[in-house]
Amino acid sequence: MKKQFFVVAAVIIGSQLQAQSDEDTTVRLLDEVVSTSHKYPQKQIETGKVITVINRQQLEKSSGKTLSEVLNTVAGTTITGANNNLGTNQTVSLRGASAGNVLILVDGIPVNDPSVITNYFDLNLFAIDQVERIEILKGGQSTLYGSDAVAGVINIISRKAKNKPFNIIAGLTAGSYKMFKQNAGINGIKKSLNYSLNYSHISSGGFSAAYDSAGNKSFDSDNFNQHVVNGQLGIKLNTRLQANFFSTYSYYKTDLDASAFTDEKDYTSKNDNIRAGAGLTYVHKKGSVRFNYLFNYSQRDYLDDSLFKSNPYLDYSTSTYIGRTHFAELYNNYKWNNWELLTGLDYRLNNTYQYSLFIFPGFPLPASELKAKSWQASPYASLIYKNKNGFNFELGGRWNHHSEYGSNFIFSMNPSIIIGNKAKLFANMYSAFKTPTLYQLFDPLAGNASLKPEKGFIAEAGTEISGDNFLHLRAVGFYRNTKNAIQYIITDPMTYSSQYRNVSKQENYGVELEAGYAVGKWSFSANYTYTDGKTRSVYDGTGFPLSKDTTYNNLYRIPKHAFNLNAGIQATHDLYISTQIHCVGKREEFIYGSNPGTLKGYTTVNMYGEYKLNEQFRMFIDIKNITDQKYFDILGYNSKRFNFTAGVNFSL
Repeated sequence: MKKQFFVVAAVIIGSQLQAQSDEDTTVRLLDEVVSTSHKYPQKQIETGKVITVINRQQLEKSSGKTLSEVLNTVAGTTITGANNNLGTNQTVSLRGASAGNVLILVDGIPVNDPSVITNYFDLNLFAIDQVERIEILKGGQSTLYGSDAVAGVINIISRKAKNKPFNIIAGLTAGSYKMFKQNAGINGIKKSLNYSLNYSHISSGGFSAAYDSAGNKSFDSDNFNQHVVNGQLGIKLNTRLQANFFSTYSYYKTDLDASAFTDEKDYTSKNDNIRAGAGLTYVHKKGSVRFNYLFNYSQRDYLDDSLFKSNPYLDYSTSTYIGRTHFAELYNNYKWNNWELLTGLDYRLNNTYQYSLFIFPGFPLPASELKAKSWQASPYASLIYKNKNGFNFELGGRWNHHSEYGSNFIFSMNPSIIIGNKAKLFANMYSAFKTPTLYQLFDPLAGNASLKPEKGFIAEAGTEISGDNFLHLRAVGFYRNTKNAIQYIITDPMTYSSQYRNVSKQENYGVELEAGYAVGKWSFSANYTYTDGKTRSVYDGTGFPLSKDTTYNNLYRIPKHAFNLNAGIQATHDLYISTQIHCVGKREEFIYGSNPGTLKGYTTVNMYGEYKLNEQFRMFIDIKNITDQKYFDILGYNSKRFNFTAGVNFSL
């Protein structure tokens, strides 16, 4: 009874005392400067593209959350597994896009893992304490960012040095599921140098990743342990030339269950990632020239020694997946009169080594190995016209040459008009592409070297308004048509032989509505997304061949309806309180070899509070899923029930 009373009281108080300061609204005024939309700083009102910014102040007020939990509340964004056990594979989707169709950027540079089937980058490798801001740019962005940016890009911008010679940041956090987090860093700016060095560590006792459908309570808890070290050094060589060097090492280990509804007590996964690179920027009278280089190394190791056998048909398994990427880019932006021109060239070299061994009772299978590589080179350009009456128009194109499939061309067209410096109308058209991954091309069993790139046509239109009292409104309708979609299909129903093929056409469409209002100590923000879609193919949703084309839903684990509401109050100079409501409609769940299942909709209520002891110390508590909702983001895997984190952050 006491717990129920606390839950009800928390919801009532939170809904009455929710707010945040003017500078912390989820989507700020249209004059905010962003970098992702054009690869160089640009006021948000001057672009017809749809971009959402999560700034450092917001991230500080999300101290108890992971990066995935923060992104999961952005309009049109679904991070499957964000609320599951730490270490869960987290698929990023924008506007219903399938896995691998959203490109992750780190400081504007693409990152990916070529050892993964869909080429995505693991969000578990990031530490939110080391993030300065996040820019989510929706729509087909392949003109500027190349392959995989079919539905958009998420640019994770590293934490920057403060304008003092020496600064210290640190934090301690503890919470449910035996979670402990520590972070510390130093940074500074002195004369021609700027630097930062940050370390973050998270450990968690976790809970059983697999759902115990029998209710026998014998499933063990699944641990998580993560370390992230990030360093940056900037050197101002002269008044026009700046050099930057950066490196990140991320490691985590987890023993999550490998199968739905099935406890596995000795299955472990280790994940290593090294990112290192350099940049050089030259500022000229009409713009700037920039060169970037990044080396990215990822390794995933899986082991099931089967001292505990959850599967009677498997005695032992081990596998290693290694992916390496070299990325180099040179681009220049040039401004004159009412015109701006961006021209660039990037080169990407991907390679992978994969090894696996499975031993079944009575006989082992031969070890399987895969060695593969590919490269692609892409020149691109974007021309922008701006007139004094508020009309802006951008036209861009990219030619991509791939070592395996050949060449393809894509374009972008972004007209917009500014009305009274407070409103913007836009109607955008893009084409975008996703190259076949190394696994899809060269896997010994299912690979297909004849695959073509997936090609998408994307359209969006809408309006964005910023008024007095930090009022912000945005409404967007979107449509995406993907041809040559790659599908894993069963070529022989008798033997279940399978292969990746270009077989289907996919369509997604929907609406995003966003509103924000802040006045005095109060602020409110809300968003609603409707997403629908269908696939047309000669194979059904489970990969079996059909006698003729059929149409079926393709939004697996993506809700048709999603709603988020935030409200907060800066109750005093030192006390801040907020509440968040997250509503997700029912979703379809893919079940191999069977008809799709249905995941029920759910609503969670969260509360956050922080108190500033002084300018250096800040205490916080983050209470999530107050009503103790039981729900599934992934069928057969547990999500977090009622839980909390609390801690203290320090800066000097």
